[in-house]
Amino acid sequence: MPPTGKRPPFALNASVLVTLLAASSAPTPLYPVYQDRWGLSALSVTVVFSAYTLALLVALLTTGALSDHLGRRPVLVGSLVLEAVAMAVLASADGAGTLIAGRVLQGLATGAATSAAGAALVDLDPPGRPGRSALTNSIAPAAGMAAGVLAATLLIRYAPGPTVTVYLTLALVLLLQAAAVALSPETTRPHPGAWRSLRPRVAVSPPARRAFLTGGAGVVAVWALGGFYSSLGPAFVRLVSPDAPQAAGGMVFFTLSLSAAVTVWTTRALHPVTATLLGCVAVPAAVALSLAGMHLVSLPAVFAAALLAGVAFGAVAQGSMRMVLARVPRSDRGTTLAAYYVLSYLAMSLPAVGAGVLTQSYGLRTAAHLYAALVALLATAALLTLTLAVIRTRTRTPARAVGPAAGSSGRRVRSGQAVAAPARCGDTLEPWHRAMNGPRATRERARA
Repeated sequence: MPPTGKRPPFALNASVLVTLLAASSAPTPLYPVYQDRWGLSALSVTVVFSAYTLALLVALLTTGALSDHLGRRPVLVGSLVLEAVAMAVLASADGAGTLIAGRVLQGLATGAATSAAGAALVDLDPPGRPGRSALTNSIAPAAGMAAGVLAATLLIRYAPGPTVTVYLTLALVLLLQAAAVALSPETTRPHPGAWRSLRPRVAVSPPARRAFLTGGAGVVAVWALGGFYSSLGPAFVRLVSPDAPQAAGGMVFFTLSLSAAVTVWTTRALHPVTATLLGCVAVPAAVALSLAGMHLVSLPAVFAAALLAGVAFGAVAQGSMRMVLARVPRSDRGTTLAAYYVLSYLAMSLPAVGAGVLTQSYGLRTAAHLYAALVALLATAALLTLTLAVIRTRTRTPARAVGPAAGSSGRRVRSGQAVAAPARCGDTLEPWHRAMNGPRATRERARA
């Protein structure tokens, strides 16, 4: 059962997500260092980047529901220890092979921990502040990626041995968090079936399926855009401005991540569909500005494009996650979050590898054009899908009737007297729920 004192465990699980994503983005500003030191190609860099995301996907597919059966705490402790081991492997890397091995371990650990920590946040969602967990699940990854890139960039500039120092620092933080999680209370009731849950599968809770499909194209668009900046962002900065400081390559992804975190916070009061629509509108503008910066040889335009891409990422990430988590029961939270992250990281890794192949064969300039076209098409498809969903919602939602004609009660009502139905948590999203999940899901929710 959830603990009575919720604030410390909530903050602890949020900090775990921040640290995990900080560790995932820390290598981004180090890629130019590795390229200069070992002569890595753009394709090699995207392979190293994608080794992490693909391993993360394997972990999500197999361990996404494990914390629903074993409990959040044991899964988190084991994952954090494995993540610390991965940091040690990366610190000792002497070539692409060791980098890939460390990133695979890191991906496995992050995949297992992400769904467990995210589900723990949902378990601890305060009854008086519904949606806080979805907001935190959206803002923590962006904040973590920004923190990891900034820390690595500063260490490159000021610390001796940056390729070792950053990973050892992260390993220490991860071990401290593992100890704190081990001492914290469990947030869910474990139940049998752990071994069976390890079978690879992608499952979305039935009440969330329509929302998952509706926002899917937007999720793919923004995560693919993030994958480009995370893997090839430093190389893109070099292409636009060969004389720019080495730190500029990492700072362009920091700009995207920080902008995403701020956007998640500033758009938290918007309706989930509105936030997702706004983010999808920003995607084509961001890629167009990025291409303009490349053609005009303007580094400020590239950073402005990264800023706008962060706005798109933050708005779509938090809006779509709130849509998906709105009606998920406790028993399906880990599985549904795992499915959401599977889609996200597939969108982040596979297009990035494709961009690396294109860069190797035709150059980064051509790869950037094709990548921008793909992302813009996905964002446009998401806009159309969401707009049609909103139109269906308005046409299918009848005006609320008042009095006995509405079927709310059999009481007599005096002339001119209004009858107010008792408010329920989530009533404001009921029309959206009907449009996304159909009348059958709404009737099941009413019976519950």
